[in-house]
Amino acid sequence: MTVTVEVSKETGVAVVTLDRPHKLNAIDLDTARRLAQVWRDLRFDDSVRAVVLTGTGSRAFSTGLDRDAVVPQPPSPYMQDDPLLTIGPKANDLWKPVIAAVEGMACGGAFYLLGECEFIVAGADAVFFDPHTTYGMVSAYESVLMAGRMPYGEAARMMLMGTAERLSARRAHAIGLVSELTDPGEALGAATACATVIAGYPTTGVQGTVRALWSATEAARGAGWSQAPHLIALGNLPDEEQAELFGGRSGGRPRVR
Repeated sequence: MTVTVEVSKETGVAVVTLDRPHKLNAIDLDTARRLAQVWRDLRFDDSVRAVVLTGTGSRAFSTGLDRDAVVPQPPSPYMQDDPLLTIGPKANDLWKPVIAAVEGMACGGAFYLLGECEFIVAGADAVFFDPHTTYGMVSAYESVLMAGRMPYGEAARMMLMGTAERLSARRAHAIGLVSELTDPGEALGAATACATVIAGYPTTGVQGTVRALWSATEAARGAGWSQAPHLIALGNLPDEEQAELFGGRSGGRPRVR
């Protein structure tokens, strides 16, 4: 299994874990399908009242779409298939609260998941960045989601600086992207503690609150979503040029701020 689910009947909390540590929990097509199914299954499980989302290991929460994944595309500039659009809880109509527990790297396509969580708890060694621009790609959906979770200038800097810079957990906490900062390795425990409290409340009020919070940003997100496919089609370099840039990346250490 590339995604595991553990449910505590006692607390009402489910822990959903990305389980591809050998690939830094990158999301291949099987993982994308599995995530969508997990969220849809949780809609029907009344024993689960809150969810924690995390990744296996300390190196990465997730590095986004697995670069080895082959995503067939329709032969038309008007149609695009993006497997990450359906990996999040909100995309699958799940309105139970989801809290992210992040250790290590969270970058690129990982923001499709983090952008659909209610809040993020991170270990002190966590870092956030978006590599798209470095490799000749438009950061569209990721930018829209992160612009709704952090100050515009911070989101713009993270998306535009690409792999040259990483946002530290400390800085992410200071700007509000991360709601709680823990010692390394303790994010899952802290996130689970929050989820346990929330799961103890009447579920209809909790889910209604989640829906209300999400609706507060729907107009801006909908506008961004409508532009994203066209911006990607116009701005992305051809696949072979992206691969050349990726293959020629330097081994220098990025700045962490």
